[in-house]
Amino acid sequence: MIDRYTRPEMGHIFSLENKYAVWQEIEVLACEAQAELGKIGITREEAQWIRDHAHFEKDEVDAIEAVTNHDVIAFLTNMGEYIDKDVPEGDPKPSRWVHYGMTSSDLGDTALCYQLTQACDIIIEDVRKLGEICKRRAFEEKDTLCVGRTHGIHAEPMTFGMKFGSWAWELRRDLDRLIDARKNVAFGAISGAVGTYSSIDPEVEEYVCEHLGLTHDPLSTQVISRDHHAYLAGVLATTAATCERIATEVRNLQKTDTLEAEEPFKKGQKGSSAMPHKRNPITMEKVCGLSRVVKANAQVAFDNVALWHERDISHSSAERVAQADSFIALDHMFQCLIRVIDGLILYPEQMKANLYKTRGLIFSSKVLLALVDTGITREEAYAVVQENAMATWREVQQCAGGTTFREKLEADPRCTVSKEKMDEIFDPWDFLTRVDTVFKRLEDLSFAE
Repeated sequence: MIDRYTRPEMGHIFSLENKYAVWQEIEVLACEAQAELGKIGITREEAQWIRDHAHFEKDEVDAIEAVTNHDVIAFLTNMGEYIDKDVPEGDPKPSRWVHYGMTSSDLGDTALCYQLTQACDIIIEDVRKLGEICKRRAFEEKDTLCVGRTHGIHAEPMTFGMKFGSWAWELRRDLDRLIDARKNVAFGAISGAVGTYSSIDPEVEEYVCEHLGLTHDPLSTQVISRDHHAYLAGVLATTAATCERIATEVRNLQKTDTLEAEEPFKKGQKGSSAMPHKRNPITMEKVCGLSRVVKANAQVAFDNVALWHERDISHSSAERVAQADSFIALDHMFQCLIRVIDGLILYPEQMKANLYKTRGLIFSSKVLLALVDTGITREEAYAVVQENAMATWREVQQCAGGTTFREKLEADPRCTVSKEKMDEIFDPWDFLTRVDTVFKRLEDLSFAE
């Protein structure tokens, strides 16, 4: 997943170097908390020594783990070697206080939740940035006329700015969900083997969590319950689905037969090894593909909730892959979308041509209502409109000559709508007399804190 488009910040969060750095801070904080409490033998001077001399080297940890087959023990062994390195011969070793009364999950789960908050912060900023771009472009294209489509079929006129605006609102909802999910996963636990605090004071947990910006888990069973992580994974999947929705629309609009919008195409870029004319929506296709990964990984998180009794490690291996991949993929998806949506090429003239491609069929709903207003029943009006619409549609399908939808209606003696009213109906802007309401609401949309 890590490639030339992936930002190193997100990849670093899930690196062993960052994980070990968080582990180190948790262990140091726990020692400081014990010294402050004064309930075991560690002194403040020893805690300060541990703070000043704590260190690790990833390669050395890896070498120790190759023997111990236990990552936490390997890390603690390496960290202890650095803490005790300069201790005078014969003096007590300060490293004896490291991990005092703790179990591996106290360290691993608290660190993981902290890493997930780090990762959430990056995605939250991604959402803010893309949301602001969508809002800006919505107002830029507020008056760009295009056809709306339902079931992939021409429906009624709208403006292209509404597309951007719809994406902006969805991204705001994603932002709200991400902020809540970050809060939901920001938990820590320093509670011992099965969560009973048998060998460690709960105040140590409070101290560590407070300094990391986490909340203590009110009842951990050695592990922090994975419903926290599953909720976050579900929110990531929902956010990925938003990205996919945007990318899918761009892909559809870039089809040769539609060509209303197009990804930026850089100078020197090539579209196909065989067909030099091609300009493919490859970036948006990639976003759609990666969305499948993030959505599928949510299932992994759901399956990780049910563990045996108080704890097993069936979740651990799976989430090490799924969580990192989901965050790295989603961040990459946002970098792609930020670039493409900010520079999305639009073709207003093609939008106009597509609007009239069906020879006026998109105005049928207004004709229907106008006929009802003249006094005939809805069923009678529907028959008049549909018969003339289908006749027009057959000519459009066959690329045949013939008359427009309006001309057919005007030639039908059953159509009792006046010419003046027909002029009004067949003006696309007649459909958009209230669209300002949509954009006025959008003015109040904010992606700020």
